[in-house]
Amino acid sequence: MVKQLTEEKVFSFVEKHKMIQPGDRIILGVSGGADSVCLLFLLQEYRERVSFDIAVVHVNHGIRGAEAEEDAACVAKLCGEQGLMFRLESVDVKAYAAEVKCSEEDAGRRLRYRAFETAARELGGTRIAVAHNAEDRAETMLLHLFRGSGLKGMRGIEPVRADVIRGADINRRVDIVRPVLCLERHEIEAYLRERNISWRTDATNAGDDYTRNRIRHHLLPWAEQEITGRVVSHMCRTADILSETEDYLRQQTSEALAGCLARPLEPGGDRAEIRVDRFLACHPILQKRILLSLAEELSPTGKDISAVHVEEALSLFEKEGNRSVDLPFGIRFARRYGKVVAGRRGEPKSGSLPKLTYQRILIREGEELPGKLYARNQYTKCFDCDKIKETPVLRFRRTGDYLTISDGAGNRIRKSLKDYMIGEKIPREMRDRIPVLAEGSHVLWLLGYRISEYYKINGNTKCILQVKLEGELPGQ
Repeated sequence: MVKQLTEEKVFSFVEKHKMIQPGDRIILGVSGGADSVCLLFLLQEYRERVSFDIAVVHVNHGIRGAEAEEDAACVAKLCGEQGLMFRLESVDVKAYAAEVKCSEEDAGRRLRYRAFETAARELGGTRIAVAHNAEDRAETMLLHLFRGSGLKGMRGIEPVRADVIRGADINRRVDIVRPVLCLERHEIEAYLRERNISWRTDATNAGDDYTRNRIRHHLLPWAEQEITGRVVSHMCRTADILSETEDYLRQQTSEALAGCLARPLEPGGDRAEIRVDRFLACHPILQKRILLSLAEELSPTGKDISAVHVEEALSLFEKEGNRSVDLPFGIRFARRYGKVVAGRRGEPKSGSLPKLTYQRILIREGEELPGKLYARNQYTKCFDCDKIKETPVLRFRRTGDYLTISDGAGNRIRKSLKDYMIGEKIPREMRDRIPVLAEGSHVLWLLGYRISEYYKINGNTKCILQVKLEGELPGQ
């Protein structure tokens, strides 16, 4: 009976949120714990209704030694028994956390999703499935509430999150889906017990080292005992209401922002001019959301902009007079008569961009590529012209920029420009001063450093774009 009720509940949830379609290839993250093992078996049952493929990815975080290796072996064995593709990814969470200066918990999450996205790109995955449950959603809501979140954060974890997998030649939408977000932990374990399915237990989840664990072990149990035994289901129902409200307000904010701009904001643009009169005609909640939206767009992480920062920017609209406020990440809002300009302070002026010269070279049939084009010249680079679909633009870096590089095994992989700069130990204060030649968000050339593997010339190249830097790089 538990099996049937659980499956019907999850399958209805999946169909309500359109998580899986016929022909999908699901990249399934399986740790070996109860949640992900339950999800694996539920998806196997759902394949009786809908035809789709599953590829399992297990990530070893490099923290728990032999115990983690046993987890990987158990998941591999389970996949073998179920006839599923298995892929093991090993990462070093501690080293990554030290490198990017974040907690190990956050580092583990980032590296897991990076592994899932890599698998989706290389295996043709159309969706990524992870096993967050109802308690995870409630815990996230509380965590965000205590940290001063707005409406968006109070939704907790969403059933579906739109994501984009960037490849060397195309960007694909690959949604992250959470089919067991509708189940509480006791339902998951009851399902596994009825089916006599075993699972692994991560000892680190039993401690109180992480903030989330303390919420899980102390706050939620207290609320269930002292307030209501249905606290998790009630919180999830509230999250659904907040999610609908946020979706509506996001649409209203987008329309209000467009109406306030002195000129249309270009996609990926790094400067916006807001007309004060139009802005002040908006409802106060839309005013704050407009400023938050712009600040997050200008932020390199899209995060870490708080209500305090929004209030500081809002003050510019309240009194006349030219003045400015500085926000994190070098973001500046400046009042200029009847407008407020949002941008990044300290960015090099457009006049400080170097001059490039371009030469298009056709290669005749049977003609060998000129040897000089392969020279390792720091200031002259050659690209396969046929792979360039839009006019390359010389500019400074923007959020979302990436390179295509080789992984050392002959495979091309996407690497964010930020991660590449960190790996090359380029000082933080220099990163916004290095020009890039880019097609959209795909960087052809980080001047003074490397070019993208995707645009490199080879024996099949028919037309070459040769780009030469005139003079020296500014500030070099």
